[in-house]
Amino acid sequence: MTGDEFLSFPDAQRGELDQAITDLVDKARDVLSTQGRLRALLRANQAVVEQLDLPVVLERIVAAAVELVGAQYGALGVLSPHGGLEQFINVGMTAEDIHAIGHLPEGHGLLGALIDDPRPIRLEQLSDDARSSGFPAGHPPMGSFLGVPVRVRSEVYGNLYLSNQSSGKFSAEDEQLVTALAATAGVAIENARLYAETRRRQRWSAASAEITSALLSSEDTDLITLVASRVLPLAEADLVFVLVQGDQPETLIFDTVAGTESKVCTGQTLSISASPLGAVLEGGQPRLFNAAELELEISTDLRAGPTMVIPLFTDGLATGLLIVIRSADKLPFISSDLELAADFAGQASLAMELARARADRQRTVLLEDRARIARDLHDHVIQQIFATGLELQSVASGLRSRSNVDRIIQSVANLDSSIAQIRTIIFALSGRPANTDQTMRHRMLDLINELGAGFADTPQITFAGPVDLIVTDELADDVVAVCREALTNIAKHASATNSSIKLHVLGDEVEVIVSDDGIGIPADGRQSGLSNLHKRATDRGGSFTVTSVPGATTLCWRVPLPDLES
Repeated sequence: MTGDEFLSFPDAQRGELDQAITDLVDKARDVLSTQGRLRALLRANQAVVEQLDLPVVLERIVAAAVELVGAQYGALGVLSPHGGLEQFINVGMTAEDIHAIGHLPEGHGLLGALIDDPRPIRLEQLSDDARSSGFPAGHPPMGSFLGVPVRVRSEVYGNLYLSNQSSGKFSAEDEQLVTALAATAGVAIENARLYAETRRRQRWSAASAEITSALLSSEDTDLITLVASRVLPLAEADLVFVLVQGDQPETLIFDTVAGTESKVCTGQTLSISASPLGAVLEGGQPRLFNAAELELEISTDLRAGPTMVIPLFTDGLATGLLIVIRSADKLPFISSDLELAADFAGQASLAMELARARADRQRTVLLEDRARIARDLHDHVIQQIFATGLELQSVASGLRSRSNVDRIIQSVANLDSSIAQIRTIIFALSGRPANTDQTMRHRMLDLINELGAGFADTPQITFAGPVDLIVTDELADDVVAVCREALTNIAKHASATNSSIKLHVLGDEVEVIVSDDGIGIPADGRQSGLSNLHKRATDRGGSFTVTSVPGATTLCWRVPLPDLES
């Protein structure tokens, strides 16, 4: 071939060759594109599986799906065991968009269709599908749609929702890629859930060990409060109540309150006769509730939601409740939460039993100590004082000086008064036997204890004669009323340092003498209280007298004994 000749092909063959080269280039591009998307899928899978914190895993799943198929918006709806959506994690919307919508989707329309029939849904336009229920006000416009279920083992955990693909519509290849990612996401969610469950059980176990250590190491620890304070973070709760059995049937008392500010105060009584709480206590089985079902006025600023109610046992019987409450915007409790809390509540039950046993032991020690002191006072102190009085009387009989004799006799009288006071102390230390009615002495001592906070020094009280035998029924009521009125007046008006009551049965009369060293009764002061005391005396045929000067006021209320034979 000469220099001016060149290689050429017929036109028909040249066209076929160009087409073959074009097809080859297109296929190469498709291969490169497919390789790129596969690499993108691998990167997405890696991003999803490299985390074990469940909230982070869920957010990464959505972000990876959006990037993988070039969507503008993406979301993962986690299914609730009770129907609808429990969580809704979204990517692509701004905070302003979310605020404008006002609430997250609840699982209606197309979202609900994917929940009811967990198979992929791919649409060019959302509005073209009859199942679409439209968008709320403020929702950004959405066109193309791809929905794929996310399965954890055989269970549908939730659904991936993608919208507004960059090219205008989602392809079959997009659906395949997102389906593959959803499979990896299911594994990642399962691993994250198992990891979270393991960590949670470790925390509950560590707290149980702490409670056990506290039980064994110290008698001063408030174990019930410690249990409540540990349950609060372990259950990720906002409020924890411990209720114990009240004095009346079908009532509970709030023993411990932990968490956010609450309307409930410790010591407050709660009736459970018509409440689901009564059913939990009677059945002895822990249960999950929504706080609204319990109708509890519990907090000023907390919108209460998911609630666990767990019975506390004493000697095998349910005698209290542990109530754990989350705010309404938090996730509901699940069965494993209830299981862990119920196991831990066994520690609370043990704490209550131990606290009760300690209180009984301390009460027994105190009563035994009081009984010992009472015996010592009676067997030794009173006898020595009495013997001293007799010896002084013997000495007085041999003296010629009248003034010395009078002084000794006064000293003997003071010793008799001391003996009477000691006997009152012995009576108070001995306490009232169980299952017996209150005697007059016990009623007076209870009155002193009730009003004692209003005095600088507790009023002294002495008894003489068969007070408990004679002063009973309506006469006892009058005596208590007289003493209450007199002591209340002293506490409110007298500014007294010392005060005393003497209750004597002398012959056929009962005498009450109330004295104080206060400012006295002003002449122009109110007399209604004294008039009441005077009327109580005259109604019984007795008398009431008052002597009062600054520094010394004495009220004497005297009535005849009732006719015991009538």
